[in-house]
Amino acid sequence: MARLLGLLAERLGPDGAVGARLHAWPGDMSARGDAVPLRLAAGLNALVIEGRDAGLAAVWGGQATADAALWAAVAAALDRHGDFLLDWLNRAPQTNEVARSAALIVAAHWLAAEVKLPLVLSELGASAGLNLLFDHWRLEVAGVGLGPAGAPVVLRPAWDGPLPPAGRLSVIARAGVDLHPRDPVADRTALTAYVWADQSARLARLSAALDAAARLRPPVARGDAIDWLGERLATPRPGAVHLIYHTVFWQYLPEAARARGAALLARAGARATPQAPLAHLEMEADGTRNGAALHLTLWPGGERQSLGRADFHGRWLRWRPPAAPLAAAAGGR
Repeated sequence: MARLLGLLAERLGPDGAVGARLHAWPGDMSARGDAVPLRLAAGLNALVIEGRDAGLAAVWGGQATADAALWAAVAAALDRHGDFLLDWLNRAPQTNEVARSAALIVAAHWLAAEVKLPLVLSELGASAGLNLLFDHWRLEVAGVGLGPAGAPVVLRPAWDGPLPPAGRLSVIARAGVDLHPRDPVADRTALTAYVWADQSARLARLSAALDAAARLRPPVARGDAIDWLGERLATPRPGAVHLIYHTVFWQYLPEAARARGAALLARAGARATPQAPLAHLEMEADGTRNGAALHLTLWPGGERQSLGRADFHGRWLRWRPPAAPLAAAAGGR
């Protein structure tokens, strides 16, 4: 896929529908903006997955394919399927990287051990809900397993840091929101297309997670994330910690929406008690190239704590929890 994108950058001119669209792109094409390379690569991948272009399929994912043969097949596909690929260029990517659940699993176990309460989950930008099911997956690191034995998805990231107490998480309710929720059955091809065609381990994890989501059907509402957040925060959650979380999502919200979301969380946090705490877990880019930052804010108290860093695709996790008990947990003891 790196070769493919390199060839596109070098050779795709403004001729043709796709080239003209890309050369006139009005915004930020990078991963921090519109992620245009991912959109185009996913569109080409979808042509192969759906069996629309035999010539492209013949060279797809082949490490030994010469650049000339790869480019010839791609250039022909760009010409033949312009309308199809333009549709993919108009779509905001939804990667549904289930390996991000590694950070969610360890953070949730650590939080549950701190507050000693069951969890209510609310995920912003949930898409197909795969990371809304993180308590159904298993994390295995340093000879320790967190999560159910026999889980359909087992995550083994490179690990650095202490381990939280093992034990089964108690999740008593869960829900998510997305502007464009994806169905794990009807949208399976589209979701698969966003994974690089030569990354077999990611494809296998995604397939297993989609199978489980098709059976478990995590509830993901269609709507504005901040409007939905306000509704979720308005409902009391006595006897549980309400965990609001998102992974590589916050950066895509307009600045005004981020400010409104932060204000909603602060107001709800002011109402939190040790018997009904509120937690906000963030796995988000912070301007460095070294993965995503992990932060957790727990109310009562409201201090934002660093929990370490995680690879965007879950390949490694550097876990650095605070040494002192959190305010909400200490207040409830």
